[in-house]
Amino acid sequence: MKQVGNKQHVFSLKTRLQRLKRDGNKWSVFTLAIVFFLALPIMFIGVKLFSGPGETWSHIVDYLLPEYIWNSLYLVLVCSILALIFGISSAWFVSRFEFPLRKQLEWLLILPLAIPSYIVGYAYAGIFDYGGSLDLLFRQMDFDFIRIDIMNKAGLAFVLSISLFPYVYVSARAFFLNQANNLFEASKMLGVSEGKSFFKLMLPLARPAIVAGLVLVWMEVLNDYGAASYYGVNTFTTGIFRSWFSLEEPETAVYLSALLIAIIFALILFEKWQARKVKFTSAKTNSTQMQRRVLTKSMKCLLFCVVFLPVLLGFVLPLLQLIYWAVLTASTVFDLKFLITSLQSFGIAMASSIITVFFALLLIYFSKWSTLRFIKNIARIGVLGYAIPGAVIAIGIMLPTLALDKWLIKILGDFGITSGFIINGTLIALFYAYAVRFLAVAYNPIDSTALKVDSSISDSSKVLGVGNLKTFFKIEFPLIKTGVFSAIILVFIDVMKELPLTLILKPYHIDTLAVKAFEYASDEMVMEASIPSLFIIFTAMIPVIFLNKLLIKK
Repeated sequence: MKQVGNKQHVFSLKTRLQRLKRDGNKWSVFTLAIVFFLALPIMFIGVKLFSGPGETWSHIVDYLLPEYIWNSLYLVLVCSILALIFGISSAWFVSRFEFPLRKQLEWLLILPLAIPSYIVGYAYAGIFDYGGSLDLLFRQMDFDFIRIDIMNKAGLAFVLSISLFPYVYVSARAFFLNQANNLFEASKMLGVSEGKSFFKLMLPLARPAIVAGLVLVWMEVLNDYGAASYYGVNTFTTGIFRSWFSLEEPETAVYLSALLIAIIFALILFEKWQARKVKFTSAKTNSTQMQRRVLTKSMKCLLFCVVFLPVLLGFVLPLLQLIYWAVLTASTVFDLKFLITSLQSFGIAMASSIITVFFALLLIYFSKWSTLRFIKNIARIGVLGYAIPGAVIAIGIMLPTLALDKWLIKILGDFGITSGFIINGTLIALFYAYAVRFLAVAYNPIDSTALKVDSSISDSSKVLGVGNLKTFFKIEFPLIKTGVFSAIILVFIDVMKELPLTLILKPYHIDTLAVKAFEYASDEMVMEASIPSLFIIFTAMIPVIFLNKLLIKK
């Protein structure tokens, strides 16, 4: 019986291989090659673990690792709570109630995303610092005995929360605006109160959308380096930088990176596990949007204050502080060298966004043209880089490119050619890292736009004997160019704000606005960091407003 079972297993394996050979085509091979190329940095970290940790690993495990874990989880927990409070309450109030300046607040609530969290951290450090804006105000009011220390773990959690809550707000608001009105009206007819309808009906239905935004908050919190470093809070990301640059132990940095990846996926799997028995259904059609309720004047004023509070904390106050600093330091910072840095930053961001969108298009359409069903699922592995912190991706790229460069230099040396690093420390490695990190940002809007294109259009072209590439350029690309354009803008802004990855991989002779702002703050010149910060903010406001218009159209 055992021999018969083995024969059946061999026959089944042989049959599957024959099907793969029969159904596979060049697009399947190309898709697998791209996925392998994009997943290589994470795979390298996994392989590098077998080399063993650095000499200081035991010291880190005994004295620093518990602090890294506790601080990182503390920030994730507190930021989750505050982001949910700010995000859900704001989304519900602007969707359900009518009050003064509601339309303006709808898009103003998204603007905190335009300010990188580390820049918000610099601004609040200046506001609460001795001699800062708030300290001067307290002195004028004879309240100089009041001191608020924000340069700690709780202060960092507050800064990250007010920077990242729009992720939850955008997801929740999109759901509330498109939720069928009859569900809420039916609960009212049954005599259920407004509050009970929200907590028992709307909030559970909105949970998938809210969790989608919350996962993005987790990713950004664990990716943060600039704010955590400036506030003196030890996290996994600051530990990775310390191991790499201060201790000069890439092996230890790899081990910390692997642990951070494990924590991130554990958080995601935990959410999936605790939601496994809960089913969410909602009306597929939405004939009527949520009807806004008219309130009394006092309630309108109260709601306006509640909704404006996160805008004030997350955007207005940091922006005003930065503008004040910029006025004081413009003559010393704004020069030809700064303009060159700005142009370099814009150029790198634009080139990176085009390259990333190019890879996203290849992944989407190569998997679509493949005749193997499982290729589409494998293609999505390529977008997992967004769940990995930038510092981890940078290490996963720097180590193999360094080894490749050494090999290439040796080969060229055999031919009498002297050469420096060809890939490591160049824009090639930096563009590659951005593509791995932000592919999901480009993939999702393009894929969602492509799904709206009727497949019969491209099928008709193929029936007429036109190839896949010609069909794409002549028919499909003009139909999805809106999604491609939005993807380019979104990746552009993410690259402009990215700090940890850029710090590790950027060439020595090139600076970006994000790195310049961080260097000023690290050198205790936080006022001078305001001008590069403002350049980043005003550039980021363009896609934020564009994102709001997309929400309104849906």
